[in-house]
Amino acid sequence: MSVPPVFPLSCVVQQYAWGKMGSNSEVARLLASSDPLARISEDKPYAELWMGTHPRGDAKILDSRISQRTLGQWIAENQDCLGSKVKDTFSGKLPFLFKVLSVETALSIQAHPNKELAEKLHLQAPQHYPDSNHKPEMAIALTSFQGLCGFRPVEEIVTFLTKVPEFQFLVGDNATTQLKQSLSQDSQAMASALQSGFSHLMESKKQLVVEQLNLLVKRISQQVAAGNNVEDICGELLLQLHQQYPGDIGCFAIYFLNLLTLKPGEAMFLEANVPHAYLKGDCVECMACSDNTVRAGLTSKFIDVPTLCEMLSYTPSPSKDRLFPPKWSQEDPYLSLYAPPVPDFAVMKMEVPGSVTEYKVSALDSASILLMVQGTVTASTPTAQAEIPLKRGGVLFIGANESVSLKLTVPEDLLIFRACCLL
Repeated sequence: MSVPPVFPLSCVVQQYAWGKMGSNSEVARLLASSDPLARISEDKPYAELWMGTHPRGDAKILDSRISQRTLGQWIAENQDCLGSKVKDTFSGKLPFLFKVLSVETALSIQAHPNKELAEKLHLQAPQHYPDSNHKPEMAIALTSFQGLCGFRPVEEIVTFLTKVPEFQFLVGDNATTQLKQSLSQDSQAMASALQSGFSHLMESKKQLVVEQLNLLVKRISQQVAAGNNVEDICGELLLQLHQQYPGDIGCFAIYFLNLLTLKPGEAMFLEANVPHAYLKGDCVECMACSDNTVRAGLTSKFIDVPTLCEMLSYTPSPSKDRLFPPKWSQEDPYLSLYAPPVPDFAVMKMEVPGSVTEYKVSALDSASILLMVQGTVTASTPTAQAEIPLKRGGVLFIGANESVSLKLTVPEDLLIFRACCLL
């Protein structure tokens, strides 16, 4: 009996140490809601929910007609479900990994290589760069979500150099002068000054970093104790990062990088060579299938400062320019689309009011993965006999050119995210 390519998935949860603990984590809450057998340990972190075919987290298919199969195995045997363009472009594989992240402790100061650099790094150091693919990624906030993304305007960096002597000490007099002078020069001079200043900071000797960081932490702590406002020098964030990563050079990176606080539904897109770090909150993330990350701080993992400083895009911009706004559909009043300029993935967000009794998820010429963040429905397709119950935390695989009808079984608003390819 042929099985229609629409079925629910059981997805892998990653319990990395930086994740939110127990039921404070949206990952854990989604898991508990979707799986009645799940038991949440309040003393363990629930960091990521992986929805896809990654070898370290291949989703299991929840369909009695497909026994003991993972999504990756099933796609390998049923490649037409990807859609013709996706199958040809990505060699018969699902090109994206869809995730939910619940971040309690900051993730590393990092960037991802483009394909050319990824191939080079993989050849040189496969133990650190395990594949030859690029890794663009996009984060869409579910709760208030804080992160660092891209270089600040140079005017802001110069202000921090004036107000934070410990920061200026590590950047150095020459690089500080170059940054100040670049304010009256062209964009090329500005980029050169940024690279010089950031590289000088990140290559600082460990002992000097610890000394200057301790001085700064002591000074900010005294100001906080005296009731003074330290937001003009990102004081509270610096104390938070120092508590998580004492003596780490990454604490000073906040003075070079934009600080973004995304509201639910707001997004940031992280293309190749853009420095970034997730700091705190819950988000939906979609990314190309790769494990290539170049790190330089706020981590106990392998760091590669020379590669990071050489590869980065040193283009300053205001924090508001780092937001990646969705486009509203003209055909569907409930759908908005986050479509970054890469072929590997796009994400649709569907916000359907509870007054709607049935909602149709349109067919695409691409395999897709659908996540129910809020709501209770039964899903059916024109070709399938059975209905699939789907509630908060439920995940559904939808093969190419398949539409799905969602009938609301409880009159409450739906919030749904759907990852796909739009070639």
